[in-house]
Amino acid sequence: MVTGDAAYIKKINRSLIISKIIEHGMISRAELAKITGLNKATVSVQAAELLAEELLIETHQEHKNLGRRPIMLSINQQAGYALGIDLDHKEVTFTLSDLKGCPLEIKKLELTTSDYNQIFELLALQIKDFQNQYSNTRYGVIGVVIGIHGVVNNTEEIYFVPHLQWRNKDLKEDLKNKTGLTVYIENNANLCSIAEKVYRHHQSESLLSVSLSSGIGLGFIVNGNMLKGYHGYAGEIGHMIVVPDGKPCRCGNMGCWEQYASEYSFFKHLNENERLSEKEIYSMMHSLKPAVTKHMEQFIKFLSIGLNNIINLYNPEVLVINSELLRLYPGALSKIKERITSTVGQYRDLVISEFGIKACSMGACALAIKHFLEVAELNLTLQQE
Repeated sequence: MVTGDAAYIKKINRSLIISKIIEHGMISRAELAKITGLNKATVSVQAAELLAEELLIETHQEHKNLGRRPIMLSINQQAGYALGIDLDHKEVTFTLSDLKGCPLEIKKLELTTSDYNQIFELLALQIKDFQNQYSNTRYGVIGVVIGIHGVVNNTEEIYFVPHLQWRNKDLKEDLKNKTGLTVYIENNANLCSIAEKVYRHHQSESLLSVSLSSGIGLGFIVNGNMLKGYHGYAGEIGHMIVVPDGKPCRCGNMGCWEQYASEYSFFKHLNENERLSEKEIYSMMHSLKPAVTKHMEQFIKFLSIGLNNIINLYNPEVLVINSELLRLYPGALSKIKERITSTVGQYRDLVISEFGIKACSMGACALAIKHFLEVAELNLTLQQE
């Protein structure tokens, strides 16, 4: 039996009410009581407190019937702003969203160094700029979540970032001390899985997201919770060995999957001979030029080997592949499915993410909102771009 004092019960009710208001966009007090199972008095008291805190706003719903227009509750999306940061080895992306998770500003900066102190100062400076920009709003920047393309433990300390060669860095505490803001550190693949769950696959109870970028990461959400492992290191699927005694990897092993099926490995391998920019490569992909398609076929071959292993290991309901390369390559999903033919491996749905390179920072914004509002479940809907 679950027990708790009045304050604990009140907190649970508050979380449930906020979640349902966000999910429905606009909803009346009467309808809230109906769908939550809470009595009308409880809903009214909670709504009054949230209105006083300026987290909710009231609007009159227009209708053509006679009588009073119902008063609708909705989240005050301008009350505060979430800052999601995707920290990769060549570029850092800052995405600022409102409390409904809608991105308002996206800023990209090139990284020309791997030095921790220099990158830390760059992050702190940009975070302070966002703080100042939104300091006149009710809550300002409500939290910062940073996606790391490496290993992050359960206390949010960075254990290892292969491409930056960072080891044992406490970026969370360093930035908190410098900016005064609440900062969270998370693995980028976990944030990509959050973006898929929060914005796209609301009903999925078993969602697995494979992120192909500078490496390959795995984010797995089961019953609303991330599967992170004993230390928090679960999901480093890019270091699964697919070619014994194969290409050397920065992790120290040889033949790791990310040496054959990450976007970084694709561009590196292609440019060994062709010397093309990413823009030129994307253009050639659209026109299906042989110089690129030959490498894409090899890329998809090795990608499918790893996906087969993952499907057999986890039996996911939804498997999302997050890759800008695959998103832009005609027929990529069909080619992958053709190679996943095992009668043993089962999944319900296999898709390529619509987010592409935005997934990590969007998931970061969603996680910041979830922490700030203290909700167990968050379902957001992006407005049509």
